[in-house]
Amino acid sequence: MQNKIKEFRKKRKITQEELAFELRVTRQTINAIEQGKYSPSLELAFKIAIFFETTVDDLFIFKTD
Repeated sequence: MQNKIKEFRKKRKITQEELAFELRVTRQTINAIEQGKYSPSLELAFKIAIFFETTVDDLFIFKTD
């Protein structure tokens, strides 16, 4: 699953570590999500969207191939 988390994070000028702290996850989790290696739980996806004041749909792009 693709996402725009890195783009949103860069606009806020925060590091992966800072985002991880706010969401109470590890920096490695944020890194894996940004790289598309890990799909977050629905709960974490909503927490990320709330943090960035946007919707889950704006953050995550689901593509079927």
